[in-house]
Amino acid sequence: MTAISPASPTTAGPSRRRLLAGGGALALAPLLAACGGGAEEKSDDRGAEGGAWSFKDDRGVTAKAPRRPTNIVAYVSTAAALHDYGVEVKGIFGPSAPVKGEPNPQAGGLDVAKLTSVGQAWGEFSLEKYAALKPELLISNMFPKPGLWFVPDGSKKKIEALAPTVGIDIARTSLLNPLRRTAQLAASLGGDLDSRPVRDAKARFETAAETLRTAARGNKGLKVMAVTGDAEQFYVAVPDSYSDLNYVKDLGVEFVEGRKSDEWGFWEFLSWENADKYHADLIMVDNRSASMPEEELAKRPTWQRLPAVKAGQTTPWSMEERFSYAGWAPVLEKLAAAVEGARRLG
Repeated sequence: MTAISPASPTTAGPSRRRLLAGGGALALAPLLAACGGGAEEKSDDRGAEGGAWSFKDDRGVTAKAPRRPTNIVAYVSTAAALHDYGVEVKGIFGPSAPVKGEPNPQAGGLDVAKLTSVGQAWGEFSLEKYAALKPELLISNMFPKPGLWFVPDGSKKKIEALAPTVGIDIARTSLLNPLRRTAQLAASLGGDLDSRPVRDAKARFETAAETLRTAARGNKGLKVMAVTGDAEQFYVAVPDSYSDLNYVKDLGVEFVEGRKSDEWGFWEFLSWENADKYHADLIMVDNRSASMPEEELAKRPTWQRLPAVKAGQTTPWSMEERFSYAGWAPVLEKLAAAVEGARRLG
C-alpha cells in the first residue's frame, strides 16, 4: 500500500503491505452519541502538565513517560490529525512531499517544510534522523494491527528502544473508532477538544454524515466501488476492511464487494483485462500520491470502458485521510454530493 495501499498485492511479505500504504444504517441518536459530546472522548489516560503521562493504545500497550511528551514523531496523517487538535510534532514519516505543486493530501494543515521527515517512502525510515530528534514518543496508525504503519520491521526494536510508541487501529473497524481514539490521544497530549474549531469540525462531520445518509437513501440501489491501480493490476477494495468504507456502509451506501485475494484481506486483485468484472455506478478512486492517478488510469482501455467512467461518475477516495473531524467532514460532504448526483447505469 511503490506504496499504493495497505498491503501490496503484487509481491510477498512486507512489500504486500505497500499497496495499503500508498480500508444496517445507524440511528441518529447512536451516531450523535458516538461522534458528538466531549464525554465520549474522555479517557483514563493521563496527560496533566507537569505530571507523569500514560496512554493505553489499541494494541493494549501502555506508553509511559515522566511528563507529557513534546518531542513527538508521527506518521504524516496522524501528525496532521493531532495538529487539528492543537498538538504539534517535531518529526514525521510517510508521504508528505507536494504533489504536482500542491500540498500532499495526507498532510492536512501541516507546514511540512518546518518538520523533519525521517522517511517518505515505505522502508525509508531513517533511524539516524529519528534519534537526532531526541524523540519522546512515536505515533502511527495500524493497518492492520499490531504493526505500526511505515515503521520497518527490520529496525522496529531499535526504534522502540528510543521512545515509547502508540498505535491507533484503523483497519476492520468503523471510522468512528479511530476518530474517537485519536481525539483521546490528542487530549492526553494537551490538545483542546473543547475549542471552537474542534467543536465546529465535529458538528460539520455530524451534519455531513446525515447528508450522506439522506443521499444514499434517496439514491437506493446505486452501486459504489472503491479502487486503486498500478502498472500490473487493478484492485477492488473489500469495504469492511477499511474504516471509512465500513462506516459509509452503515450510512446506507451500497458497495461492490471485492473478494479477499490474500491473507491481508484488503483487496481483490484483478488483471487489467478483467477490470470490468464488476458493474459500478460510481467509482471512488484512491487519491494517495503513490497511487495511479486518473489521467494514467485513462490510458487503460478497460478503464475507459467502465460504465461509471464513461458517464463521468468517479470521485476521489481519501483512503488515508487524517483521523480528525476536520479531516473527514469535507470527505463525507464530497461523497454525499457524488452519491446524490450519480445516476444508476443499469
